[in-house]
Amino acid sequence: MYDRQNASKIVKDEAYRLGFDYCGISKAGFLEEEAPRLEQWLLKNMHGRMSYMENYFDKRLDPTLLVPGAKSVISLMYNYYPVQKQKEPDAPKISKYAFGKDYHLVIKEKLKVFMDSLRQKFGQIEGRAFVDSAPVLEKAWARKSGIGWIGKNSNLINTKSGSFFFLAELIVDIELLADGPIEDYCGTCTRCIDACPTDAIIKPYVVDGSKCISYFTIELKDEIPKGYEEQFENWVFGCDICQDVCPWNRFSKAHNENQFIARDELLEMNADEWHEMNEVLFKDLFKHSAVKRSGYKGLKRNLKYIRKIS
Repeated sequence: MYDRQNASKIVKDEAYRLGFDYCGISKAGFLEEEAPRLEQWLLKNMHGRMSYMENYFDKRLDPTLLVPGAKSVISLMYNYYPVQKQKEPDAPKISKYAFGKDYHLVIKEKLKVFMDSLRQKFGQIEGRAFVDSAPVLEKAWARKSGIGWIGKNSNLINTKSGSFFFLAELIVDIELLADGPIEDYCGTCTRCIDACPTDAIIKPYVVDGSKCISYFTIELKDEIPKGYEEQFENWVFGCDICQDVCPWNRFSKAHNENQFIARDELLEMNADEWHEMNEVLFKDLFKHSAVKRSGYKGLKRNLKYIRKIS
């Protein structure tokens, strides 16, 4: 029988060696608290046209259905906060997480190395790695593991570093020493709620995804519905408003990931250059970027929309 405490230390040491900023561990099991919340969120159609959120309901709540025999969920945070900024104040804005290479590609590679390393250290273990691409309630698991709390804007917040992080998980069939959740430090602050232009944060801790600028500019493939004119504040891919105003993000530190560094051409583009972008430039500029999710037609739709209301 191995020492769970020592095994957990080995896991966390390896996480930090690979560049993850925070690592926490939870016991794998059914997420009882989250089940009714998720059900109500879906019933109220707060996922909009994101129909994939309706799939695999049970798997979203129970990691043992994703990894048979799962005993532990290893939650990880990877910083993406950039020092770089878009240089033209009037240029259409993209979310900070999309400045560099698509995080799925960067972090998946790290998770593969992580899993291989654990197998070398612990022998043949069963497990799967996830980074925002499977039915895993990553924020719920991160909260349970104590690496942050879920704020009123529904983002995971860390007391030392804020919320500009990607979340990832390893679900494994080895028993580790579980950490516990931390307090909620939002207090009486409502800055994120007050700042949201589309009133997507309908009450503390509840975000109507179908009203979110990120949803409109990335997930929604149809035309943007009427009634949201003059509310996008020039965001053309994603939105950082609720994070930018969060007091905890005054502690954000610059990331150390070269693959997240934005190309100068992107940062220097002015409004006219954005609006005149052709498909050849789009494919070159965003070849390895998360912005590809919107597609060229989607980005042009967004650009047309913000120009129409500007």
